[in-house]
Formats: sequence, C-alpha cells, structure tokens
Amino acid sequence: MSVVALVLAAGRGTRFGADKRLATLADGRSMLAHSVERARAVFDDVRVVLREGERGEDFGLPAGCRVIVSPDAALGMGHSLAAGVGSLGDSHAQAVAILLGDMPWIELATLRQLAEASSASRIVLPRHAGQQGHPVVFGRDFWPALTLLAGDEGARAVVRAQRDCCVGVEVDDAGVLLDVDTPQVLHMA
Repeated sequence: MSVVALVLAAGRGTRFGADKRLATLADGRSMLAHSVERARAVFDDVRVVLREGERGEDFGLPAGCRVIVSPDAALGMGHSLAAGVGSLGDSHAQAVAILLGDMPWIELATLRQLAEASSASRIVLPRHAGQQGHPVVFGRDFWPALTLLAGDEGARAVVRAQRDCCVGVEVDDAGVLLDVDTPQVLHMA
C-alpha cells in the first residue's frame, strides 16, 4: 500500500508560549525535525505544511522534504489540512497519513501498522488505552472532502460523515496520544 505522509506544522501553538516547532528534544533536534524524520523513516513521500514565509531549513528539516505553504493557516487547522491534501494531485499514493508536527514520540512500528491497514476506501484511526489518537490515515476516496475543510476542527467532520468506512487499529504506543501543548510535556515523555 502506497501512503504519503502529510505533517501539519502551520499552527500557532499559543499555549506553548514560544514556537514549539523549534523546541529542542533530548537528542538536540527540533521537535518538528524529529517528527518529520520519523515519518521519513516509514514513508517515501513526506510533505510538511508550514505558514506563509517559512522554509523547511528554518526548522532543520532535511533538504528532500517537500514544504507546502498554507496561506490561511491562521484561520485554523482545517485550512492547513486542505492546503496539504490539495498538494497531493501529483501523488500516486492510495492513502495519506495526517501527522501532527507536535507529536514526536509515535513509534515507527505504529506508523507501519497504520499504513498496512490502509486502503483507498478506508479511514484508519489508531487507538491506545481506549482513546483515539493520531495519525489518522485517509484513503484516497476521502481526499476531495479533505480539500474542502476550513476552520479549526480539522478532519473530524469527514470522520463523522464516513463512520462506516472507519477502521480502528489498537496500538501499543502511548505516543499516538501525546502531543506537546506546553513545555512541561517535553519533560514527561
């Protein structure tokens, strides 16, 4: 199964108090660079959604990483998601894994497990300890709906509208639930 990865990293992250994408993890890399490198270890095509005027090198991203600009990022995650999925017209992938740039602790085995469960007609949702997490993998059939998203809700509306096409995958990985909203979270993991 061919899956493209889309890392959403255009949000403001106001609760963090600074640009959390640049927060340094224990290995010295920025949080965003760490998240992107995890995706690149599993997916052949990784695209990162950034704000207008930003460049991948500003965050230590590898040279081969394709940056997608979301001009309306300030209006909410839905706009960034729509911009990212809108860039997939040249992709032959059958699904897209939507990763969040502030979730650097998702295990590689989990990303592989979700990709293997995907298909063009499925939405794959990871679950850990009874909670739904990220990344969510959307089959190609749902890409047109994702390009219409706006506001700050992200893809929840698409998931709700397509419940019959959703497949839950139980994973033994707390990283699917752990996003970095405050500096304190960096020291918890």
